[in-house]
Amino acid sequence: MGNVLAATSPPPPPTTYGVPPMSTKDDSVGKVDTSTANDLNPGPMEDLHKKCKDVFPMPFDGARLVITKGLSNHFQLSHNITMSNGVTVPPGYRFGATYIGTKQISPTEAYPILYGEMDPSGNLNSRLLHLIGDRLKLQIGAQIQDSKCVSSQLTTDYRGRDFTASMTFGNIDPINLSGVVVSHYLQNVTPNVALGGELAYQCGPHVPGNEVAVLSLAGRYTSPNNYILSGTLSNSGAHLCYYQKGGENIQVGVEVETNLRMMESTASFGYQVDLPKANLVFRGMVDTNWTVGAVLEKKLLPLPFTFALSGQINHIKHATRIGAGLYLG
Repeated sequence: MGNVLAATSPPPPPTTYGVPPMSTKDDSVGKVDTSTANDLNPGPMEDLHKKCKDVFPMPFDGARLVITKGLSNHFQLSHNITMSNGVTVPPGYRFGATYIGTKQISPTEAYPILYGEMDPSGNLNSRLLHLIGDRLKLQIGAQIQDSKCVSSQLTTDYRGRDFTASMTFGNIDPINLSGVVVSHYLQNVTPNVALGGELAYQCGPHVPGNEVAVLSLAGRYTSPNNYILSGTLSNSGAHLCYYQKGGENIQVGVEVETNLRMMESTASFGYQVDLPKANLVFRGMVDTNWTVGAVLEKKLLPLPFTFALSGQINHIKHATRIGAGLYLG
């Protein structure tokens, strides 16, 4: 069911920027004390496999130029030019704007966050993130193409001291009685073990039987020895992840996805190598479908430039993707 949401939800705000430092004129303005709110909190269900997923590269093809310009402590603009065959990202120019509010939670997190990206044809991706109080997080996203709203999503996360409860509504259409509703609950039963579940419900004229519901169980074990085991299990399949921090500069991850309905299973191995002295990050992966991919990112200090090289090849399909990118700002 997570694939349904991934296909219908708009993309998240870009991860190439950090929250700028707040003004030091009055350090008490906008700050929230979350020392107890985040105590033993397991985080949302969507971050269950995050540590493992972050190790894997995100290959791209063609050429990419991204220019980010901060106009103030709270507002920045971006220009994204992509030249590719449109397999992963459509080619062309996209203009983006991001506003980061004054409610600062930590040195790298502040709310509200308003993000929008538009191309010359008027197609728009937008998202709003806001923290209500110190425990309730709200996310609203929409995607507009050809003057039509093709995707919409509303997500609420309530973060208790040792649990997170979430509810997501995607593409709700009360006229045609269609949409997706997903509820998550993740509880820390011990400081190292988190257990929870997901209930996903989808209805609509294009759904077999007009409706379908899937119940999944989830768990995660965080070891003091720098490794994490996480997994979800449902009647349609299983998703297992293993993450290991091998040292100061090396991280590895293993991911296994099994689809019982299609009787298919895929295993992937990924790794990340950080070389701080060389200002270089290298991520690579290989899976059982004979796909090999890698992304290299090199900061060109003292200039505010980052150069990226990407490559991916599937030996069975004889498909190759090669890309190069330059990020300014």
